[in-house]
Amino acid sequence: MVGTSGGPAHTGDDKVNGMPTDLLGREYETFPAPKPLSQHGPARIIAICNQKGGVGKTTSSINIAGALSQYGRRCLIVDFDPQGAATVGLGINANAVENTVYTALFDPSIDPHEIVQHTDFENLDIMPANIDLSAAEVQLVTEVGREQILASVLRKLRNEYDVIIVDCQPSLGLLTVNALTAADGVIIPVAAEFFALRGVALLMQSIEKVQSRINPDLQVYGVLVTMFTRTLHCEEVLQRIYEAFQDKVFHSVISRSIKLPDATVAAAPITIYAPGHKTAKEYREVSRELIARGIVA
Repeated sequence: MVGTSGGPAHTGDDKVNGMPTDLLGREYETFPAPKPLSQHGPARIIAICNQKGGVGKTTSSINIAGALSQYGRRCLIVDFDPQGAATVGLGINANAVENTVYTALFDPSIDPHEIVQHTDFENLDIMPANIDLSAAEVQLVTEVGREQILASVLRKLRNEYDVIIVDCQPSLGLLTVNALTAADGVIIPVAAEFFALRGVALLMQSIEKVQSRINPDLQVYGVLVTMFTRTLHCEEVLQRIYEAFQDKVFHSVISRSIKLPDATVAAAPITIYAPGHKTAKEYREVSRELIARGIVA
């Protein structure tokens, strides 16, 4: 996340994303391939959230987990969005499974292990979601300890995984508060568009409220720039993001790519579907940074 010159690093001649060389005058930094783990768990819980939709949140959840799983890390994605995009994106038909994350929230008699679905990919599991989850916002209002229900569910799963990624819905309601309460830290995907910047301040306010009232250990692991193209507009937005978040900006920037929808149709992380593609390399760089910084073991 931080270059050798002291700020978030980027050049255009690197092997990852070909961005303009001297965008902010910072030297490019790479992260080493991680070593295998001798043991697994307990998991670091990461909420990936932004109340603005269409910023690459679910795409990043799937592909960061996909890259980490290929590095031998046991990963669980918790699909916490009623749209169920992460579930579909990993080839699971949530309407055909008996229980989903909605069940985990409201039926404590069901063991969360029974809800977790194995995907076709080694080290990568998912707790699926479907439209049933849309009723959860209303039902949570009357629940005792309503902000901490997801945390209690994930405590039962934590020891089996190295990382649990919660793919949040694009809102700041009780589901997102549950995710922030359960999480050790947050990754905020921000599209390289001016409108995408406007809502981040509101999200930061929500994070600060959760930190002050419920989860004082919650950290902001970083801002991940997504949907970058080599245009003046995107470069100006990137400059503003760096100015606003400084060393919180992830080192790697995720390019806009038509290959990502192809991977979604194939129900696979792009790191597996097209491992040599530029965007796959970018997500692998993000996963290596998470490991190098000690966020993920």
